Amino acid sequence: AGTRGAVLETLSLPEESRGLVAEHEAALDAGYRRVATQFDHSGSDLSVDDDGRLHVSALRAVDEPPSLVELRRAIAHKLPRVDLSQIVLEAMGWEPKFVQAFKSWSTGNPRLEGLDVSVAACLAAQAMNIGYDAVVDKTNSALRRDRLSHVAQTYISAENMAQANRPLIEHQASIDFAEAIGGGQVAAVDGMRFVVPVKSIYARANRRYFGHRKGVTWLNMINDHAMGLGAKVVSGTVRDSLHVIDVIHNQDGGQRPDIVVTDTASYSDLVFGLLQLLDYSYRPALADMPDQKMWTTTRPPAAYGSLATAARGRISTAKIEQHWPDILRVVGSIHTGAVRAYDIVRMLQRDGRPTALGEAIASYGRIFKSLHMLDYLDDETYRREIKSVRNLQEGRHALAQRIFHGKKGELHQRYHQGMEDQLGALGLVVNCVVLWNTFYIDLAIKELRGQGHHIHDEDIARLSPYIRAHVNVHGTYSFARPDTATQPRQLNATK
Repeated sequence: AGTRGAVLETLSLPEESRGLVAEHEAALDAGYRRVATQFDHSGSDLSVDDDGRLHVSALRAVDEPPSLVELRRAIAHKLPRVDLSQIVLEAMGWEPKFVQAFKSWSTGNPRLEGLDVSVAACLAAQAMNIGYDAVVDKTNSALRRDRLSHVAQTYISAENMAQANRPLIEHQASIDFAEAIGGGQVAAVDGMRFVVPVKSIYARANRRYFGHRKGVTWLNMINDHAMGLGAKVVSGTVRDSLHVIDVIHNQDGGQRPDIVVTDTASYSDLVFGLLQLLDYSYRPALADMPDQKMWTTTRPPAAYGSLATAARGRISTAKIEQHWPDILRVVGSIHTGAVRAYDIVRMLQRDGRPTALGEAIASYGRIFKSLHMLDYLDDETYRREIKSVRNLQEGRHALAQRIFHGKKGELHQRYHQGMEDQLGALGLVVNCVVLWNTFYIDLAIKELRGQGHHIHDEDIARLSPYIRAHVNVHGTYSFARPDTATQPRQLNATK
């Protein structure tokens, strides 16, 4: 009872649902009435056709001011060209807890001499998808083949990498540039696809993403500081919505997000309900707005205007109230980690149709799906913020794709654990690059300002920590420890 009470207090959920549902009903009614007035304004970019389908004009691209273009050019010139291997070692030097996270499964302690160099080599080789031949150095005991093989098998695991990721996230969040580009309260989840050319029961066919071959999806989450918070490998055909809650709810570290953004394909009414109950504000992109169905708890009044025809669905609040005790048990089990959300979502759907409890949670979700759609229709800033964080994640995937360049960017792992370990290494190395970029972009901005350059804060907020032209991922790889723990690298001189 004590645990239940603590969970409900944390999630701000009452024992009885009636008062809470009444509040949500009032908010939904007010939302419809507010947005309905926009349809009466001349020049509005909103419309409803005769079939009740919603239409909103596409967002226009925001012009880039010359000052932003010049700032990007100046910073790109200042950043030194550096090997990916050196970035990983430099990040390790900044954060001792990074190396300390890599503990042997047999002894529990990182006692090997030169373990940081061995770990950096293993992570870089896995992340670049080039194998260990390219990083072996017989003259360095930390880089011999037998040593790398031992470290890879004993120290490089998904659990250790998740532990190592936490100090990177926390360090990057403390840098001024990270604070300029986001507040840390917004997260985005999206999938990056990898073809798996070897036989594997974990890869699936999906013509849209893999053509005639099979592959997997690396479902990963970032915050609006651009750091990866966690990830999960799923087979190529399972809908992301079956796994998205687990990715969100089991982040490696950093601030817990208040707002979660995904693409259109990654949501369902059931996911809407569960995420809202878990105290997240869920904001999926709505690329196919005309196909979306809006919901009300009663027959729409005349005050809803054109939206009355769009609100075609009816939410049964009676189902929510009837199943509220079971809803609380389900949410409490997910919140405490007693069960995976993936298993709950599957349990609540049979043959693609929700159970009675699943329908009750979906009904709760439809309230917030409709509120989300109303805000999406009513507020261009709201739409732009969703698009902005989606674009940010596309930048992360572009950086990851550049790093994971070996073997044509294909994943040659047969087993799920191998996939998790290799893509975990990729995620960790991408975060090392983001931390490194964040630090040196921040340094460059301060140096430029110290030299008398006038830099607008709004231009800084539009810079990306995913820039990658200066990062070398080809050719020779140096694993000599950089002397940057106390003194950073020298930036290039301003032209």
